[in-house]
Amino acid sequence: MSNGSVDMRTERAHSARVYDYILGGKDNYPADRAAAADIVANWPNLPTSMRANRAFMARMAHRLAADFGIRQFLDIGTGLPTAPNLHEVVQGIAPESRILYVDNDPIVLVHARALLASSAEGKTSYLDADFLDPDTIIESNQLRETFSLDQPVALTLIAIVHFIVEDDEVRRIIRRLMDALAPGSILALSTCTADSAPAEVETGVAAYNANGIPLVARDEARVERLFEGMDLLDPGIVLVNRWYPDRTAAATSDAHVHMYAGIARKSA
Repeated sequence: MSNGSVDMRTERAHSARVYDYILGGKDNYPADRAAAADIVANWPNLPTSMRANRAFMARMAHRLAADFGIRQFLDIGTGLPTAPNLHEVVQGIAPESRILYVDNDPIVLVHARALLASSAEGKTSYLDADFLDPDTIIESNQLRETFSLDQPVALTLIAIVHFIVEDDEVRRIIRRLMDALAPGSILALSTCTADSAPAEVETGVAAYNANGIPLVARDEARVERLFEGMDLLDPGIVLVNRWYPDRTAAATSDAHVHMYAGIARKSA
C-alpha cells in the first residue's frame, strides 16, 4: 500500500501524527513536530499520560479476550501502528479473534498493512471511514465480512472522543454503533480529563486548540454519561493507570495521568 494519490495533508498538524511524534515515532512532519513541541511545553506530563493510555489499551484488550471471551473487536480511531497493536494482544490469547480497524487519517491508510498482519486462524481488516459517520461503518462490507453480528463485539474508542467537543454528539455516535451490535457487546473507551491536574491540562488543552486540533477535557461525571444505557463494569470510571493496573501502571503518579477509562456491557 503506497501513498500514491493519498493527500497526506502534511502542511497542518494532525492529532495522530502529533501523538506519534510525542511517543517517539517517525511518521510525522514539520507541522506535527512544531505543534507537539508547543503542546508539550504547555503540557509537560502529556507523554507520560499517553504512554499510560497505550498501556491501558493493551491491558483492556487482554482482559476482554482472556476473561470476557470476546473474539470480535471494532477499533475506531486506530491511529498509527504502535506495538503492541490491539490485534497482536487479542490474537496472542485467542488466535481466532477478528479485528476491524477504522480510521480516516490518510497516513494511517498508508500504513494499514501493518494492521492487517493477522494470525492464520483469525482476521484483521481495515476500513477507511469517519467516526462522525457511524452509518458508513455499520453498513460497510468490511464489518459484515469480518464479524458475526449475532455474537458480541468489543467497540474500542481509545483516545478519540476527546476530539469531539459536544457530549451529545459523542453519545449519538456511540448509541448508533452499539445499537448495531449484539447483546453482551462491550464499549471500552478512554478520554482526556483535567480532574487529576486541572491547571496543567487546561493549559495543554488550550495549546491543542491553538494548534488547530480541537480537544476537550471531561470530568468524571461527563465521562460516565457517555456510557448511558449500558451496564458500567468494575472498576467504573478511573484514570487509565488505575484500570486493573500492572506494576508499571500502579507506580505511575495520578497527577501525571490525564485520561479516564471505563468499560460497559450492552444488556439484552
